[in-house]
Amino acid sequence: MKNIGFIGCGKMGQAMIEGMLGSETVQRDQIIFSTSRSETLAAIEKKLEVKGTLNNKDVARFADFLFLAVKPNLHSQVIKEIKDDIKEDVVIVTIAAGITAQAVEQDFGIPVKVVRTMPNTPSLVREGMTAVSVNSAVSREDLQEILTLLNSFGKTELVGEELMAAVPAISGSSPAYVYMFIEALADGGVRDGIPRDKAYKMAAQAVLGAAKMVLETGTHPGELKDAVCTPGGSTIEAVAELEANQFRSAVLQAMKACTNKNKMLSKKDS
Repeated sequence: MKNIGFIGCGKMGQAMIEGMLGSETVQRDQIIFSTSRSETLAAIEKKLEVKGTLNNKDVARFADFLFLAVKPNLHSQVIKEIKDDIKEDVVIVTIAAGITAQAVEQDFGIPVKVVRTMPNTPSLVREGMTAVSVNSAVSREDLQEILTLLNSFGKTELVGEELMAAVPAISGSSPAYVYMFIEALADGGVRDGIPRDKAYKMAAQAVLGAAKMVLETGTHPGELKDAVCTPGGSTIEAVAELEANQFRSAVLQAMKACTNKNKMLSKKDS
């Protein structure tokens, strides 16, 4: 595996580094990160036991895979700062919504290999879902190496760049909807007398188990739902009530709002 650099190292960047190290995909001396504050630098170096710097150019000179782990509005500024210091064959990896491969190439002013990724916060517990798209300059070998890195903290799915604006709605932002659902389930349990801590545990484990059933059995979610709904039973009553309150319609509308916003961000950036 080649050298890995992170410009910016917030929670997502740290989660990615921890996954790469924990899976032994890379060694500590193959990673460097940069941050803007000396206090943050010291804290992350102590936590992750990898080298850090306050100079983004140091990271650019070191990295074969260069992760831009900064906020979307800082991408152009960072690229202009480092564009004369990158390696000739470097692979640029973005993790922010709305940053197109074309915009990255324009900021560098030269053809570069660009991998767009959209990880999500469950990467913090190595159960992330990362969508990946690449430009034509990225080789098959490059792609396999980047997928190995990203799979170290969850699962990956390769998609066309034209679909990246739709990804946050289904995997990037969707943990927020799921947390709301878990909270609502717990509230219902508390209303019926279950202690709060037990209610959260029971609700979260039920969601985790249901998700694993979909992933590991390959059975259609509708079929799995039907298997829980005994004729004339309490589950089908709950399902009917959810349908009456437009449960699925509300989710679809929320996802469309999320996608529309991301399309606006992409247009603004391009």
